[in-house]
Amino acid sequence: MTLAIQVCGYVFGIPLQLLAIGAILRGHYRRYPLVFLYVIADFLTTVVEIPSNIAYYAGNPHALDSYVSYYWLDESIMQAFVYAIVLSLIYQATAALPSRRMLRIVLSGGAILFTGASFLIHHGAHARVGIWMTLWARDLDFCAAVLDLVLWALLLSSKGRDYRLLMLSGALGIQFAGDAIGAALRSIGSLAASPTPGTSNHAFLDAGSAATVLSYLAYMYILWQAFRASPTLSPQPAKVPDTR
Repeated sequence: MTLAIQVCGYVFGIPLQLLAIGAILRGHYRRYPLVFLYVIADFLTTVVEIPSNIAYYAGNPHALDSYVSYYWLDESIMQAFVYAIVLSLIYQATAALPSRRMLRIVLSGGAILFTGASFLIHHGAHARVGIWMTLWARDLDFCAAVLDLVLWALLLSSKGRDYRLLMLSGALGIQFAGDAIGAALRSIGSLAASPTPGTSNHAFLDAGSAATVLSYLAYMYILWQAFRASPTLSPQPAKVPDTR
């Protein structure tokens, strides 16, 4: 079941990544360079992971170690990108606020402290890399979702709404929520008791993978649509006909 979910993720996800890259290249990369780099890095890390993943499911057990190493390295890189993107979007959204400096310090400092505290808690409690990294990634996704919620509130309260930025914020929120739910389900599956010692509860693992893949596909589709749209996303005032 997990293989089918991953194959669906590759089949639908890679074309969406390429479509998003093409849409951003229309000129939006100048305003959103971190988003552009994130999508490119996402595409490259996906391509790197595919051979070892397919080799493992094809019957090569040694490929699992390679895949796990690539996966968690890529996950760390992408998490750093995610934090940088959300904070950069918050920086744009707070440009006109008088208290923007204090708000930026509180949000960025709080995110860094939360990341460090979560790492120390989970790294010391679990020896297996897959377990503590899954729990840590879940916490980071939760923190990113909170930051994205703050960004959403700032955008909604602003006078001149940037609809492309709203779409990006909404897309990120969907991905963060899906990742957090998926990581929580996978951690339950890894720790759940099963008839054979050392095995996992595959129902939770499959549900976690499905939640992650579906939220990612939704995120990438909205991202593509946001940059595919015309540069002017703000509603234009209706023209009043001249009756004179």
